Amino acid sequence: MTPPVGRFAPTPSGRMHLGNVFAALIAWLSVKSWGGSLLLRMEDLDTQRTSPELGEVLRQDLLWLGLPWDEETPPQSRRTAAYEQAFGKLQDRGLLYPCYCTRSQLHSVNAPHRSDGTYVYPGTCRGLSDRERAAFQRKPAWRLLVPDREYRVADLGQGEYVQNLSSGCGDFVVRRADGVFVYQLAVTVDDGDFGVTQVVRGVDLLGSAPRQMYLQDLLGYAHPEYGHVPLLTARDGRRLSKRDKDLDLGRLRLTHRPEALVGWLAWQAGLLPRQEAISPRELAEEFSWEKLKKQEICVDLADLLG
Repeated sequence: MTPPVGRFAPTPSGRMHLGNVFAALIAWLSVKSWGGSLLLRMEDLDTQRTSPELGEVLRQDLLWLGLPWDEETPPQSRRTAAYEQAFGKLQDRGLLYPCYCTRSQLHSVNAPHRSDGTYVYPGTCRGLSDRERAAFQRKPAWRLLVPDREYRVADLGQGEYVQNLSSGCGDFVVRRADGVFVYQLAVTVDDGDFGVTQVVRGVDLLGSAPRQMYLQDLLGYAHPEYGHVPLLTARDGRRLSKRDKDLDLGRLRLTHRPEALVGWLAWQAGLLPRQEAISPRELAEEFSWEKLKKQEICVDLADLLG
């Protein structure tokens, strides 16, 4: 087996919380257990919420945890030309069209939704005439036409996942009305250009994999291997998030050694039979996706704080 090239791609908008740390740990363990390498990429497309200073804090936190990267690729804010080129290829093939739908229209109760509440774009703007488009007098977002086709993901963490692009998401946005390229296009181009062969991230992004596989097909990139890890939740069912300041590393570094934190996470996730301090390098020797829990991991934050 060729050693994989993985990546960890945080958004430098705040301190990593426990869920971010968990995703970074599994991404690192997975590639290192197979003798691979890990790239670091700052996903700073939204320059209003991100900053280079927070990026440096993220780097220092990863090093403190014992999760060094092998190479850092350019941040997304410096990759606009690459995204423009990909956008142009899709446009030249007639696969893009302008969309004038508002957020309220997309999320209205009358709009099509999947069982999980995610809206499915019904193609409202797909067949508009030039006259109809001109009547809006505002800049549009740009959507990618999707086929009535199933994509199957042989996911390392969740098993087989199947999504029909037409009924599962509909035509999706690749560029916002303000000109900013969106997540789906940017990460596909970044992963493809830098040779990423293994993508490990939270299970909340599993539904994005078929869209990115479709973009990979259109842009001539190989499909990477995917592994989606369970989310960490508090006892009240909340997802741990930056917004809620749930045990970010600024707090945890004051009270824990990195080996203790890594060992606690590994025990919670099923990678260790008991709670014990351990370094990521030691843990990589025993790592297996088969051990990792598939469902949400409910953590007792009071237990972690002692």
